[in-house]
Amino acid sequence: MNYAQLLFPDFSLILCGYLVCRYTALNRTVWQQVESLVYFFLFPVLLFHSIVKSPLDLGAASSLIGAGLSLGVIGIALAYALPWLPLLGPHIDRRDHAASAQVAFRFNSFIALALADRLAGPQGLLLIAVLIGVCVPLFNVGAVWPMARHAQRGFLRELVRNPLIIATATGLAANLLGFAMPGWLEPTVTRIGAASLALGLMAAGAGMQFSSLASGKLLMLAVLAIRHFVLPLVALGLSHAFGLTAVQSTVLLAFSALPTASSCYVLAARMGYNGGYVAGLVTLSTLLGMASLPFALGVLR
Repeated sequence: MNYAQLLFPDFSLILCGYLVCRYTALNRTVWQQVESLVYFFLFPVLLFHSIVKSPLDLGAASSLIGAGLSLGVIGIALAYALPWLPLLGPHIDRRDHAASAQVAFRFNSFIALALADRLAGPQGLLLIAVLIGVCVPLFNVGAVWPMARHAQRGFLRELVRNPLIIATATGLAANLLGFAMPGWLEPTVTRIGAASLALGLMAAGAGMQFSSLASGKLLMLAVLAIRHFVLPLVALGLSHAFGLTAVQSTVLLAFSALPTASSCYVLAARMGYNGGYVAGLVTLSTLLGMASLPFALGVLR
């Protein structure tokens, strides 16, 4: 399978967003509003719909859930450990680390959902939705905790206000309770989901920045190495350890190599941290995804 060709539609939308933002009247001010629309409404609707539209067999997906959660815990532990490493730690700014640790383990859900459908069809979409459903709460806790702790802000308050956690929690509860989307509402929700993917990818491109990365280069290298090299290797080991099927292994490997979440810098800026630096990390991660996804899916798989 030609993974570069498979990934082209997603990364072309990212490039479109970058070019439109930089060279037209639809500048960063416009895209900040688009980003808010996607983050607070369009994407939570897509996430909820992806989880509830197919019955969830927790027993059949238990191995994938265990592997996904293990991958997340390992990623969070590696990111948190960076300031304590003997050679690296003294050169890391603790405040920048609190804001950017999330880059090492969070993932771009827009790309995840778009890619899973082309990799494995409806089954792949359901499996990635399951991973999103169980991992987003964990990853958001991991992202918010160091910033809330460093800034001495209310940790639980930040969590309960997160739209992705609300959408995933309600989606999982609705699925397990047997909720089915009414037929008359299905086309509207499907269109909202399609809009969220396209606008989310373009917003990721519009938010790309490089200028803030002059400082903190060691921290940059460390978090991006975890995100794009270490975690795919860990995912390969976990797929064998948990005895995953071929489709589950493919989904887990793709999940492990995704670019980081474009909302990382939104969260960092909203909590009073250096959003520009985190935006630069998101930009590089988005570009590195064009190498790490073919590496995970074409080499490791």
